[in-house]
Amino acid sequence: MKRVNSVVVGLAVVMAILSGNVYGEAGAGYWPMWRGPLGSGVVEKGNPPVNWSETENIKWKVEFPGEGTSSPIIWGDKIFFQTAIETDKKGGVGGAGGKEVPFHGGTAPDNVHKFNVVCMDRKSGEVLWQRTLREEQPHEGHHPDHGFASFSPVTDGKHVWVNFGSRGVHCFDVEGEVKWSKDFGKMKTRAGFGEGSSPAVVGESLIVVMDQDGDSFIYALNKVTGEVIWKKGRDELTNWATPVATEVDGKMQVIMSGAKFIRSYDLKTGDIVWQCSGMTQNVVPTPVVAFGRVYCASGFRGSALVVIELGRSGDLTGTDAIAWQVNKATPYVPSPLLSGGKIYVCSVNEAIVSCYDAKTGEVKFFKQRLEGLKGIYASPVAVAGRLYFVGRNGVTAVLKESDKIEVLATNTLDERIDASPAVVGDELYLKGKTHLYCIARP
Repeated sequence: MKRVNSVVVGLAVVMAILSGNVYGEAGAGYWPMWRGPLGSGVVEKGNPPVNWSETENIKWKVEFPGEGTSSPIIWGDKIFFQTAIETDKKGGVGGAGGKEVPFHGGTAPDNVHKFNVVCMDRKSGEVLWQRTLREEQPHEGHHPDHGFASFSPVTDGKHVWVNFGSRGVHCFDVEGEVKWSKDFGKMKTRAGFGEGSSPAVVGESLIVVMDQDGDSFIYALNKVTGEVIWKKGRDELTNWATPVATEVDGKMQVIMSGAKFIRSYDLKTGDIVWQCSGMTQNVVPTPVVAFGRVYCASGFRGSALVVIELGRSGDLTGTDAIAWQVNKATPYVPSPLLSGGKIYVCSVNEAIVSCYDAKTGEVKFFKQRLEGLKGIYASPVAVAGRLYFVGRNGVTAVLKESDKIEVLATNTLDERIDASPAVVGDELYLKGKTHLYCIARP
């Protein structure tokens, strides 16, 4: 019988959290990677507010330096995220700017940008430090909805790792001292949409994926030294998903979604354990692991939610390894949320939610609109029996975790929000276009 341990990105981080050796209760002082301590958006301990506004339950609201949709990560009293800052300095690369790329792609800028990491104090929102990891003129633009800093960092409490794609992969300590940097070359993204796949820490390895309209690769780096452990080519075009990991039969596998195939790699060797087709183009949502399965979704020019049994090998396309699947109303940007035995998905980028039984695929509700929200890019989170869906217009719907739509509150902030929320204890963090909010009761 196969044995599946649903340990997700940041195995060492999760084990430290569960041991309670710093803050005691699991997740009480941590949001160490994109989508939280379990890599799924689910928080086991915490009780943030249900209601808030610009004048209610705001512990602090602070304008942050730079731009970007990087989601915040948190360890103890420190918050980290990535930004980009346009300078007045011209880049000197001939012909870089001024030419529009089709299909909503961005214009390659003429000016040099600073690619920064910001550290803020969790108690006050004060900027403790920011470091410029690279200062250069971008060779490509980006989709107008995000920017040059759409990646999120990952930390183990001692070090922080960031992927800036064409601007390199970097490791520094929590005080901002750079330990190592690696450059894997310039990426060519589809239609100049930009870059944004976040890295994952799995045991002693840092996993970095560079999917592009060129030669795509997945790397395993030694997280302490930056040395390349293995590098594997990927027959893929541009994708923006983040890798996740799980233990199967005593071995760690790294799962990466993609337009051509969802692939699972052996962490030690980089060899493909299994692959399965079924996604659409432009894969952005990150898979979720639970119940000995991986749940993969995409929603650009088609719809796909494919649930794959773990413990298999080879090409699983069209086999009984597919537990169930749907082909309607699946997400383009926001990742699925699996909590309480149910999986919740948005429809494309709309504030329209469907819910399925995670084990059987039974429909609980289908395409229910969340009133007041205008579009969703942020991936939802679950805590204390509640679901938090954040709209691009700064409106958040708080739902009861249920087989039907039960809206507990609809809360409005004066800020566009595309970054995914973070929850630490009784505090909710929402990062808007220009401000970071700490939402907590007085």
